[in-house]
Amino acid sequence: MFDVRTAVLCSLFPILALTATAGGAEDKPRPAQDRPVLVQPVHFESRTPDRSFVAVVRPRIETDLGFRIAGKVSRRLVEVGQSVAAGQELADLDPTDLVLQREQAEAELRAAVSSLTQTAADEKRLSDLKARGWTPDATYDKQRTALAEAQARRDRAERSVVLARNALTYATLRADTDGIVTAVQVEPGQVVAAGTPAIRLARGGEKEAVVAIPENLVGRIREAQATVSLWSRPDTSWPAVLRELAPAADPVSRTYTARFSIPKADDEVKLGMTATVTVMDAAHDRIARLPLSALFSQGAGPGLWVVDPATGSLTLKPVEVAGYTGRQVLVRSGVTEGELVVTLGVQKLDPAVKVRIVQSLGL
Repeated sequence: MFDVRTAVLCSLFPILALTATAGGAEDKPRPAQDRPVLVQPVHFESRTPDRSFVAVVRPRIETDLGFRIAGKVSRRLVEVGQSVAAGQELADLDPTDLVLQREQAEAELRAAVSSLTQTAADEKRLSDLKARGWTPDATYDKQRTALAEAQARRDRAERSVVLARNALTYATLRADTDGIVTAVQVEPGQVVAAGTPAIRLARGGEKEAVVAIPENLVGRIREAQATVSLWSRPDTSWPAVLRELAPAADPVSRTYTARFSIPKADDEVKLGMTATVTVMDAAHDRIARLPLSALFSQGAGPGLWVVDPATGSLTLKPVEVAGYTGRQVLVRSGVTEGELVVTLGVQKLDPAVKVRIVQSLGL
């Protein structure tokens, strides 16, 4: 009998030992674990989408230069794209007739001066004779009139010489400022009238991007910010400022011509290049789009839980809500660009809770 009980106890001993071991494992405390959360980085953008338009780089001031007199073009000294300095010769007219007109005016001036000299001498003699009483007053008055007429003829001849000499200088078309030739409209042998556009000159200095704006964006374009990028350098952009907006729409395209100044344009921005003008809302109209589930509110105003990825700590930041669209909340301020915001389970969070990022939406 003793041997049977002993055998039963021996068979139960492994089971009791295993039960005691399991009970001891349940009593041992488990280590605390960080709560997993989903986050999304904050990114501010225009409330309305940015719009881009194809533009052409143009000079701010572009002038059509022409001869001030009529004549036949004898030489054209510049080509399109050539840089010129103020006073540089651009084209010439045939000066043959102009030289003859100057010589004629000078000859008339010499004749007028000779006539005036003779008339002045006659007037002096008559004046002496009149003083002695040997010449009637009528004769002397007539001589004085002749002297005045001779003086006027001399003055007129002098003006004619000046005009003839000026006309000869007008036969050479010169640049009135530093710039770049953007078009030539005359060729040697061509007869042009006075004022006919001959050379188009773009003044050096500020450059602009010219673009056509549709009617529905005219109001937005006045307050928006703009940048310009070149098709040849899409990775670089320059700030632009709206300088001029056409008061009336183009009758064919029904668009408004806008000119954006590029004050910081460098030498890589060349005239005639194709560019892209990007229009965006002003900085105070920029918002961050976040899921509605990220918004936390318990009567003290809306807020967002911001996670520090280095420590896993939470911070509740009050925010200004600009509006709601579908399943998104539009945040105007309260958080900064790049901060990580919890997007799910925000009602169960607490500043004392440590969290662990398991997924970053939008990264």
